[in-house]
Order: sequence, then C-alpha cells, then structure tokens
Amino acid sequence: MAALLVILVLTAMAQVAYCGGGHDYGTALSKSILFLEAQRSGTLPSSQRIAWRANSGLLDGKANGVDLTGGYYDAGDNVKFGLPMAFTVTMMSWSIVEYGEQMAAAGQLDHAVEAVKWGTDYFIKAHPEANVLYGEVGDGDSDHSCWQRPEDMTTSRQAYRLDTQHPGSELAGETAAAMAAASLVFRRSNPGYASQLLQHSKQLFDFADKYRGRYDTSIPVAKGYYGSVSGYGDELLWASAWLYQATNDEHYLAYLANNGDSLGGTGWSTNQFGWDIKYPGVQVLASKILLQGKAGAAAHAGALRRYQQKADLFACSCLGKASNNNVQRTPGGMLYFQKWNNLQFVTSAAFLLAAYSDHLGQAKRAVQCPSGSTAQPAELLSFATAQVDYILGSNPRATSYMVGYGATYPREAHHRGASIVSFKSDPSFVGCNEGYSNWYGRKGSNPNLLDGAIVGGPDEYDNFADERNNYQQTEPTTYNNAPLMGVLARLAAGGSSRFDRSVSDEIATAGIKSDNRTSLPSLSPAADEHASPIAIEQNVTASWTEKGRTYTRYVVTVTNGYPHKTVQELHIGVAKLYGPVWGLRETRYGYVLPGSDPALLPAGGSAVFVYVHAAPPADVWVTGYKLV
Repeated sequence: MAALLVILVLTAMAQVAYCGGGHDYGTALSKSILFLEAQRSGTLPSSQRIAWRANSGLLDGKANGVDLTGGYYDAGDNVKFGLPMAFTVTMMSWSIVEYGEQMAAAGQLDHAVEAVKWGTDYFIKAHPEANVLYGEVGDGDSDHSCWQRPEDMTTSRQAYRLDTQHPGSELAGETAAAMAAASLVFRRSNPGYASQLLQHSKQLFDFADKYRGRYDTSIPVAKGYYGSVSGYGDELLWASAWLYQATNDEHYLAYLANNGDSLGGTGWSTNQFGWDIKYPGVQVLASKILLQGKAGAAAHAGALRRYQQKADLFACSCLGKASNNNVQRTPGGMLYFQKWNNLQFVTSAAFLLAAYSDHLGQAKRAVQCPSGSTAQPAELLSFATAQVDYILGSNPRATSYMVGYGATYPREAHHRGASIVSFKSDPSFVGCNEGYSNWYGRKGSNPNLLDGAIVGGPDEYDNFADERNNYQQTEPTTYNNAPLMGVLARLAAGGSSRFDRSVSDEIATAGIKSDNRTSLPSLSPAADEHASPIAIEQNVTASWTEKGRTYTRYVVTVTNGYPHKTVQELHIGVAKLYGPVWGLRETRYGYVLPGSDPALLPAGGSAVFVYVHAAPPADVWVTGYKLV
C-alpha cells in the first residue's frame, strides 16, 4: 500500500511538472529574436550578436545589375526565398504592432525592430521598379546538393524576378503586406522610412492585383520548395487588410470587403495559417476591424461579419469545439497538422489565438462555435499559452524545441552554418562534398549554438529524434520564430494584454487619425444571412461482407445552392475515412474535384464522389471555396 502511495505521489508530481509551465517567457522572447541574426545574409552589422556568423552573399544580384545583398536565409540552407521571407517580416511586424510595449518592457523591442528592418531593407532593394520584384536568390536544387557554410557558398546565386510578363501575385502581395505592416512599426520612430515602405507596398499591391498570376509559374525553381497551393487570393486580401491598417484608406477596406467572396476570404475555413495560406490571418484582421467599431467598418459590416465567422471557426477548430475539422492533437496536447515542420503551424496558431483573444476581450465578445457553444477570450489565451509551454518543454519528453532554452533541447539542428565549425574560428574553405563527409554525418552536438531556433518538432505521438539528418523534425525556419515573438511578448507581460490602453489611444500612438466609433449589431452566426448554401448529402448504395467485415459504399453529392454564383476552387475536407475514394483528388488543404483547374461548380450544379470502408459514414465538410 505504501509503495502504491509513493507511485501515485510520483505520478502526480510528474503531471504537475509536465503541465505546470513556469517558463521564463522573457528569456525565450530574447532568444526567439536572436535566432533571426543567425539567418542574416549580407554584410553583418556591428550590433551582430551571433558571433559565429560572418559576411555572406556579398555578390547577390550583381550578375543581374542590382544589389540584392542582405535579407534572410529561410531555414538550414543558404537560399533567399522571397515568399517565406516576406511572411516572416509580416509576422514579426504584426508581433510588434500587437505587443510592442510588452517587448519594450522586456528590453527586446529594439532588437525586434532591427530584425524587421533587416528584411525590409532587402525588400526595398528587391523592388527597383513599380512592376519588378526579385523573388529569389539561389536555387534549392543546387543548394541542397551542397553542405556549406553561407560564408563559403559556391552554389548558384542566380536571382529570379517577377515583372508584368512574369507575374507573381502571391509573392508581390505578401511583400506588400510585409512592407505595410512594417510601416506601422516605424511610424513614430522613423516616419520617413515608414513612408518609403508604404510607397513600395502600394506599388506592389497594385502590381499583384493588376497582373495576376502564380508566382511559382514565373519562378519555377521555387515550386519544389515553396510552391503556392492556396493560390494568390489570400495574399491579395492579406495585403489589402494590412494597407488599410497602415493607411486608414477606405479603398483598401472596400477591397477587403468586396472581394471576400471571389478571393476566398469568406469561403475558406481552414485551420492552417502559414507562409502559403493566409486566410485565417486575414479573417482575424478583418475581425479586428469590425470589433474596433470603426465608422468605415459599419459600411461593410455584413462582409466583415462573414470574415469573423471564419475566424471563430479557426479558433473553435484549434480548441476542439468545431463540429468537424478539429485540429488533431498529440497525446501530450500539441496541435498536430503534418509530420514535416509541424511547429510552424503551432506557433502561428498560438499567435492568432492570443491576438484574437485580446481583441475579443476589449470588445467584450466571445467566440461563437458550432451548435451554439462559445469560447471566452481567456480560453483562447490559455490554449495558446499551453501550446507555447509545450514548445518550451512542458511536454511528455520534457524537451524544449527552442534551441538553447531549458536543460534539454535539440543539439543537432539541421542547419549548415550551425553544424560546421565557425568561419571565425577556422576560415579554411569547406567545400560541398567536404561539408557532407566531415560535418553533416558527424555525430554529436553542432559546434555552433543556434540560439533561439524553433525546430520542426515532434510527430503525432510526441516522438522526436534529435538527429541532423532528420530534417523533418530538426530543421528550424524563420517563419517558425516570427509568430512566436508576439506570443512570448504577450506572456512575458503576464495578465496585461495592452497595458489597458484604449483602441483610440492605440491608433493615435500609431499615428493614424482616430475615426468616429459606431456600435455594431450582435455578431451571432445565426444572424448571418450569407451562410454557405453548399449542401453535402451522403447515401448508402451498397454493403457487403468480406472476410468477416462489413463494407459500405457511400455516395456523396455536393450541391452548389448559390442561385447566381459559380463555386470555384472548392476544397472538401474528409475525416474518419478508412478506405479508397473515387471522384476526388487530394491536395495539401483537402480534396478537390478532378478535371479543369480550377474546377467549377455552377449555380445549382452538383458533383459526386464515392468512398468505401468498413465503418460509419466519414465526416465530410467544405473547407474552402471562391465565388465568381
């Protein structure tokens, strides 16, 4: 009995240690920013704190007659990919816009602003003309065949650009968003620079909108690494939302409201937010505009309310309160989306939940989940905190997935610069093959500490192998860290979300003239007259027994109930499916109809698909669509 009591006490203590948190968010915040310095390309400044790095990429752009030095390497490689870099800068800027005062209180605001400027200085160089944007330097194929420090690069540094003959709305739109968001960061401290960023942002948005096209068609070398699956509708809406935040120009708010249906902002209800898919971010920004009760928002309240219903569904999906499409969780409680670099979606979800929680709390609103259930702002923040705590070590392995934080953390990050002896310590040239033979396969910790890096993270069972060749789990990226900066600043400040500042004070501080406020009607989903009329009907057409198991054939009919609108790019979610499916094609964000790209479902039209399994009906729902 005494032995059993000891076991129970020890078990309880372990559960408290696992769930208890108690993390030093201020230190984690400092390290999360520090990692960005390890990713710098170009001539490093005197303020550089990652001392094992040196100058690199000093001839970038020279062959193209343009200076493309600077910017960030995206991950453990030495390529400057424009789309994830721009998303990184947007999310760093949003983190400062929401939680800049908390960063200042933690002594990290200057470092965060410097990190943003390192990116925007590069974007200014990469945008030498109104309708020209350089979107990549180097290529993944040659880079991935080589294991070299950035200081030793011998791989291709060819630059790839967008122009009117080679459009790229995703990349131009995201870069416009980054520069608009960054302009808010510099509004008070450097107004001339902020104005310059806004000018670039407006030109890039016009370029993205007027010359529409997929960026990975114009820059095909990006497709195998950062290919656009969600298309460019989300980036156009994302850019317009940020330009409205930065300018208060009603033109951009009208664009956001009037194009929500055709570009997917009010049709998509995905629970993934990242460098490729921005819809949840757009929906939270649109909700922020609505919740603040600005006069301009009142004119577009119906459209903004539809955006907010999708923001609510994102939160409900993360919390496990959606009727379907709830995010899977590991046994230890981590949100699980995919096996490769899963933490990119965990950090971005945590940020959205924290920011949405604060704006809901200020407006004294709650999240409306399906079936009439609700989620209070505190529940969103609590869940976001739990995800951050998991990353920092409150997990079944008691492992921090931030390098350099805690007692146990990854020692073999999949990262060229960190895994090879520092150029500062030994400037002897390291060739491609030498890097692989002498350093990549070397057992033991990396010689250089990649302080603050968030690696890809564990699998769906909370398992993690700290091995350099396990790139799916041990490679860090800039866009893993960028959203986490904001959440960590929020948590470092404790219970204060915005130091009790009013919305009017916030806008005045940002240098934007305050609007007259107006009250808005209740945001109940039941009041939404534009709820999607896309119907899903499942019918059993056959069943049979084979080897003791009963199999059932289900026929699913999806019908477009919009009377005068064509549904385009329809994405269908299917869960609890244990057999083959016919009539659908699987993609990153669900299943799509086969045939033309994009597949069309005309008004009143239907599409049919079939699946067979030995189980009750699968869960089938609409993930996203556009209306034309």
